[in-house]
Amino acid sequence: MSRWVLHIDMDAFFASCEQLTRPTLRGRPVLVGGLGLRGVVAGASYEARRFGAHSAMPMIRARALVGSQAVVVRPRKEVYSLASRRVFELLREEVGLVEQLSIDEGYMEPEELRGASPEEVERWAHQLRARIREETGLPSSIGAGAGKQTAKIGSGLAKPDGVAVIPPDRHDEIVGPLPVGELWGVGPITEAKLRSLGVVSIADLASLSRKEVVSSLGGTIGPALWDLARGIDERPVAPRAVAKQVSAEHTYPRDLVTHGQVDAAIERAAEGAYARLGRDGRAARTVTVKLRMADFRIESRSATLPYATDEEDTLLATARSLVRYPDEVGPIRLVGVGYSGLEEARQDVLFPELEHQVVRRIDVDTDFEVGVRGSPEERAEGEAELEATEENPDTWYPTQDVHHPEWGHGWVQGVGHGVVSVRFETRTTGPGRTRTFAIDDAELRPADPLRSLEWDEWLSEN
Repeated sequence: MSRWVLHIDMDAFFASCEQLTRPTLRGRPVLVGGLGLRGVVAGASYEARRFGAHSAMPMIRARALVGSQAVVVRPRKEVYSLASRRVFELLREEVGLVEQLSIDEGYMEPEELRGASPEEVERWAHQLRARIREETGLPSSIGAGAGKQTAKIGSGLAKPDGVAVIPPDRHDEIVGPLPVGELWGVGPITEAKLRSLGVVSIADLASLSRKEVVSSLGGTIGPALWDLARGIDERPVAPRAVAKQVSAEHTYPRDLVTHGQVDAAIERAAEGAYARLGRDGRAARTVTVKLRMADFRIESRSATLPYATDEEDTLLATARSLVRYPDEVGPIRLVGVGYSGLEEARQDVLFPELEHQVVRRIDVDTDFEVGVRGSPEERAEGEAELEATEENPDTWYPTQDVHHPEWGHGWVQGVGHGVVSVRFETRTTGPGRTRTFAIDDAELRPADPLRSLEWDEWLSEN
């Protein structure tokens, strides 16, 4: 019986979550990312993409393309994470086994579709998308084919908000004309090698002989790519491996240039990583500190303890022992802390204060990636972290979630001249009204961004 693999991709996920919870933004070009001068786009709505904006693009460039219509929103990772959790729990209810690739995409291989016709697969996919839309309000696209590669290509062809089924007997017709760079594993170097052979499309690669592929690309990657080009892909759909590490990192809008600033950043990142370690339920043996300098050089240093521990002060002391400062490495724009070597077993520490001294004598493994400048995607990921600000905590900033006892949940549209304007709306309200308050109004308070989803009933059951 024929196999059907499906790839689901949530459309413009970050921007769609913003448009879902802030109805005024629906139909408008939304750019999610850093608001500062060095901000990078982490997500763009389809309305913004029509102007040429896309993720990993410098925010200044994206705003210039979109013009005055652009709405720039600071990322709200907690909203995206919860929305992702609800979507993938729904998928597991429907399918059972889901291979989640990221916060917004994954593979499925529904048993009930084994041997189904292309028409049956298409109907099933549309029904799944309809359920996701009904329960979460979010759009998605699904591709289906005989393997992961074809399904992934299909979801790209289905965007936005559609379904594309690629039956095996139409693989050459649909997939063949696409650029060879669309294949998994074909990066710039491999693509350049193939172009030197006259291989531009996937069909060109499929038409080569096995001998030609092996001589050009080697005996491992060559045949693998050749099979994918011919529609042969037997990779199983399986759950992703258990996380090997937990980490937290933050990109700062202004360079860190003092010891005190870096120490505070280390504590902030360590606290975030420790919270994730607590949710993971394991203990860590290795602590890593990552720094990205103002010129995008990256340095990471790690130390391994003689035992696994979940004692926060010990892990923090280890991180502090690893960090280097601006007078050594230059201005710093990103600080991260990671915990790895995760184990179920842990050792209780009788005298933690002694351990905090011992960690300073642990051998340090240093990985200096001198001259390595983060890729656009990596930069966007860093900017997508909730940016630390040096604003007064009593000061409002655009797109911040707020609550007022009379008007309910809203978000800041603008601040200036001693006043703050707030749009009061959530997922269920439709476009809301704007109200203006004195900047020091005691009744206006910061709010939990998750309240904008209004999923209280679902959260209480999950």
